[in-house]
Amino acid sequence: MVRGIRGAITIDSNTENEIVEASKELVQVLISTNNIDPKSVAQVLFTVTEDVTAAFPAKVLREFDGWSYVPVVCAQEIPVPGSLPLCIRVLMTVNTDVAQEEIAHAYLREATKLRPDLTLTND
Repeated sequence: MVRGIRGAITIDSNTENEIVEASKELVQVLISTNNIDPKSVAQVLFTVTEDVTAAFPAKVLREFDGWSYVPVVCAQEIPVPGSLPLCIRVLMTVNTDVAQEEIAHAYLREATKLRPDLTLTND
């Protein structure tokens, strides 16, 4: 069965280091809390708000063992007035037998405001 695993995180400033470190944190949380095997991942889509431009969040997946062949892409969110700034979102499409309501989504830092009902931790 195919499931979507979602997450989001914010950064303090639009720098390559902030984007890379936050993206790693987000991906690591999703992998560890959902016990994701990269061989079960069909694709990963990262989106960023229009103020995140210093680096591609998707490139961090290449630093994780076994993720080299997972298709991954980045895109920009539509610039809705009043939306959460400096935000990186991810959607992993995964083949799993885990029930939809048992998937652990991760909304970290200020992104907890997006889906407080799906928040793992409140930093």
